[in-house]
Amino acid sequence: MNKQYKDAVNDAKTKLVDYGKRHGTDEKYVDEWEALEKQYFTSEEISESDLRVALISEIIAARNEKGITQKHLEKLSGVKQPVIARMERGSANSTLSTVLKVLAPLGKTLRVVPIER
Repeated sequence: MNKQYKDAVNDAKTKLVDYGKRHGTDEKYVDEWEALEKQYFTSEEISESDLRVALISEIIAARNEKGITQKHLEKLSGVKQPVIARMERGSANSTLSTVLKVLAPLGKTLRVVPIER
């Protein structure tokens, strides 16, 4: 996961903890992100978020390993650079088709596997 994305996630966690403190959340829940996360989000939302973070992290790592810019990935994939940037920031809800177009020139694809419990 790149530093900018980690910083954004940590900032969001801090803000949520602060929100909990200001709005009377029981102190035992505000000390740990996982407990607070479970209080505000369903297990399905948490799983979806974890999957999105993992996918974004893999895309960024693969692009960095290949040493290519977002602009170069645009040329290779046909997906516009601003779309790639939003995807990497986690601010886009990209279609499966778009994700596959970005992954292909990186030498990656998706695979359906059993969920680990």
